[in-house]
Amino acid sequence: MTVLILTCEEDVTADMVVVHLNASGVPVVRLDPADLPGGVALSGEYVHGAFRGHLQSAGRLVSLAGLRSVWVRRPGTVATRTAEPSAWLTEESSQALYGMLRGSDARWMNHPDAARRARHKPWQLRLAQRCGLPVPATLITTFPQAAREFAERYPDLVVKPVSGAHPQDPPRAVPTSRVAPDTDFTAVAYGPTLLQRRVAKRADIRLTAVGEQLLAARKATAPDADPDDVDVRFASGDTPWRPTDVPPRVAAAVHSYLKAAELAYGAFDFAEDADGTWWFLECNQSGQFGFVEVETGQPIARTIAEWLAHSGPEPQTRVNGSNTTVC
Repeated sequence: MTVLILTCEEDVTADMVVVHLNASGVPVVRLDPADLPGGVALSGEYVHGAFRGHLQSAGRLVSLAGLRSVWVRRPGTVATRTAEPSAWLTEESSQALYGMLRGSDARWMNHPDAARRARHKPWQLRLAQRCGLPVPATLITTFPQAAREFAERYPDLVVKPVSGAHPQDPPRAVPTSRVAPDTDFTAVAYGPTLLQRRVAKRADIRLTAVGEQLLAARKATAPDADPDDVDVRFASGDTPWRPTDVPPRVAAAVHSYLKAAELAYGAFDFAEDADGTWWFLECNQSGQFGFVEVETGQPIARTIAEWLAHSGPEPQTRVNGSNTTVC
């Protein structure tokens, strides 16, 4: 049984997992949907009530019936590296590839339907609330007056993108920034703006969830840190990430979140305040983990490889079901 990894060609994070799969003798096929058709080929046959499907990449042929798991890591947009790319070809190829894969019995990390929903930050915030994770007071609005009133109630705010990275090529990370006290919110009317109460943090927390396994790392905030450095990705300082224990209540809430979101993998970001409360910021369903493993030595790549290599039934997916309403 084979593990299929869908990701771009230069993905060091995926490389770390492949090393463990190879060491375990688990067959792996890795491909980028951007190379379909051309570098990647597919075929599916629906005859006499049965389905037979195959994928080919780099000279290797794999049967869809022989897949034990599919890791949707960082795949490129389907059919964008063909000789004559088009929106039509992308849609046709995407429907063919992911439609066939959905018909397999493989386990998903993460299922495309669940992953697509899980990217929506407003949805994340509400699910986190329902699952018992503390969420900083947040407003998403295009009403300037609503933004002004929110700023009066919570004078210390940050602003961040609703969708995440800016869609340029390659994608550009947009930092979370502190809102100045005299900010004019008139421009809010031109696009949805996410305002959030700033957590006076004593540490950043990255919790990587792989199935039932939770691996958390903590990066302490320096006593002399600039309060305007609110985004750990861009903050100055040499404080390293260190392994940390997950409080039982947080662990229970995270497991509830994963179950409701139907995710096998999630990279959770928290801000820890002076009282030790972990405030939920977001959950990236395909977040990086290499930098945490390198600094902490936590076996994240090995844990992912073990999950992918496990043979078991694919959990029932109910993306439009009611299981997301209550944790």
